[in-house]
Amino acid sequence: MGTSTPIDGKGTDAATEAPRRRTTGAVWFALALVYVVWGSTYLGIRIVVQTMPPFLSAGARFITAGLVLAGIVAWRYGPSALRITAVQARSLVLVGLLLILGGNGLVVLAETSVPSGLAALLVASVPMWVVVLRAATGDRPPLRTLAGVLVGLAGLAVLTSPGLSGAVHLGGVLLVLGAALLWSLGSFSAGRLPLPDNPFTGSAYQMLAGGAAGVVVGLLRGEQRGLDVGAFSASSWVALGYLVLIGSVVGFTAYAWLLQAAPLSLVATYAYVNPVVAVALGALILDEPLTLPILLGGAIVVAAVGVIVSTERRKK
Repeated sequence: MGTSTPIDGKGTDAATEAPRRRTTGAVWFALALVYVVWGSTYLGIRIVVQTMPPFLSAGARFITAGLVLAGIVAWRYGPSALRITAVQARSLVLVGLLLILGGNGLVVLAETSVPSGLAALLVASVPMWVVVLRAATGDRPPLRTLAGVLVGLAGLAVLTSPGLSGAVHLGGVLLVLGAALLWSLGSFSAGRLPLPDNPFTGSAYQMLAGGAAGVVVGLLRGEQRGLDVGAFSASSWVALGYLVLIGSVVGFTAYAWLLQAAPLSLVATYAYVNPVVAVALGALILDEPLTLPILLGGAIVVAAVGVIVSTERRKK
């Protein structure tokens, strides 16, 4: 998963979209990066947790990525760009806990028992839950959006059926659904809290807060007991490095640039392309089975998210 989010939220008001933005070669390259990089993070997580403890590895990932991103901000914009107010700090910690510790951390824990492709398809429900949160707080989404949510919920029911039948660990499926809800809440809250104007600054602090909390949770769970760093596989180390530098830093940098350079209706397509990439990579690299519930439920969820995203973008 990425760091912060749009309909769903990655943080910028679609009303600011400028009609003069053109789809250049650089835009397509950056969009391809977001498609592949964020779609591949589920595979990376699955490989990491094969030999590394979930919360400690996730915490290390985001602390490192947060420090790297903070360094880039200081180098590119000057050290003053890292200054934030006390109110902004509290908001960033809250959003970081919801997105990084809750949204991402629970996915990492779940992938110790759930295939990466299934996890990605369940997380694809985030835009649906954001619509539910909006409706619960007085907003009135279009009927087409609500129809998309209902169809998506049916898809989620199909996706959870392997957990009910015992084919997949039900606890892991429920963890991913909980992660999607927390990510949605964090995304929903981010648009309503006082955050820094520079999205890179905000994301750096969110990663640091969420990463530090992940380490604390890992220690409280006792993940450090009997920990043997020498037993970590080379594949897990490479995957962790990939998640830090490519998944978190490069992926978010490309996404933040796209928000300024491309139509948001095009950028938002990541929401239903990423899970398709994740399922394909899981099947090709880890031989994850493409069962009927995953194919059918996944197709329903991806289609529903496509309806929701396209409807919301046209509305704005």
